Amino acid sequence: MESHSIAIQVNGIRVVADVEPRLLLVHFLRERAGLTGTHIGCDTSQCGACTVRLDGVTVKSCTVLAVQADGHAVTTIEGLADPARLTPLQQAFHERHALQCGFCTPGMIFAAQALLEYVPNPTEAQVRQALHGNLCRCTGYQNIVDAVLLAAKLQQTEDLQTEHLRVAEAT
Repeated sequence: MESHSIAIQVNGIRVVADVEPRLLLVHFLRERAGLTGTHIGCDTSQCGACTVRLDGVTVKSCTVLAVQADGHAVTTIEGLADPARLTPLQQAFHERHALQCGFCTPGMIFAAQALLEYVPNPTEAQVRQALHGNLCRCTGYQNIVDAVLLAAKLQQTEDLQTEHLRVAEAT
């Protein structure tokens, strides 16, 4: 089978590889980029464990071919934040015990992040709807929902603090 040379910015690092046209992005990330935080759960886009951001858009990487991502930017769970500082969403997941085995966590985090970008102060129903395409076999979802609601509050507090600092520096 013929191969294609592709280059993908993965978490800010250019990864170049020769791949078969049928190679899924999830396999590229795990096998070629060595990033195992993107999980292979079902290969049918039902579980959400393979969720990543492709040019800032949340996608299930088991539905994208690696050649389709050629020339694009991918963010995996490993590239989500500065390792020295948790994002409000990561902090909320930690504080609300919103993970157990961690298998669903990438999908839950990315789905929640996408929601919070569009709806900064969501209702519980909106959170549940946003998480609908992600399966968790451990937590029963309530802690995850609670974490997303807490993250919204933490993000609003962080935004206010940032704004206060910006105003103080400007005066």
